[in-house]
Amino acid sequence: MFAVLKTGGKQYKVASGDVLRVEKLAAKAGDKVQFNEILMVGSTVGAPLVAGAGVQAEVIDQIKGEKTINFVKRRRKHGSQRKKGHRQQLTLVRIADILETGADKSGVMAAVSGAGIKMEITPRVNPKGIAKPKAAAGSKKAAAPKADAATGGDDLKKITGVGPALEKKLHEAGITSYAQIAAWSEEDIAGYEETLSLGGRVERDDWVAQATELSKA
Repeated sequence: MFAVLKTGGKQYKVASGDVLRVEKLAAKAGDKVQFNEILMVGSTVGAPLVAGAGVQAEVIDQIKGEKTINFVKRRRKHGSQRKKGHRQQLTLVRIADILETGADKSGVMAAVSGAGIKMEITPRVNPKGIAKPKAAAGSKKAAAPKADAATGGDDLKKITGVGPALEKKLHEAGITSYAQIAAWSEEDIAGYEETLSLGGRVERDDWVAQATELSKA
């Protein structure tokens, strides 16, 4: 029997005994995990998922994929460009059992893709504590961007490349303000690119510069 499962935004056709490389799971070698997003089991096709179905697997190891080289060219940065290497974090698993029903009652830990990566962002502050000069009387000041009513944070959709779905992902990762994005280091950017599968758009659209400007409004 075979099944088609979904994890890390990708689909895999698997059978018992198969060894599979998937995006990093929150598990360690020897753990037993269960994939619950099953699109098909045998001849049963889900709508979109097969209710009660699951695929259980044993974690073999946490590994890294082949190194890829990316050339990054930044806009509005005097045409600067740089070369950057990246190795995707992966988890190697061996498929054990394919369950057509009863997976929701198996008690096996769910396979969570990309979990376990936590980053703490410290907003940049004025080191000298110098207050911003007050605007002269009668001068016009641009209206501050409206806060997101659902989270009490900033409207992240004002950043080029961020839509409603991506804004929701950022909120789930704890990112709700321009100040947090403006404070991202290169290491932070690489981590969020990998965790949220951003496809390089943070540097391509220069989110840090955009967030810095928006936070000043």
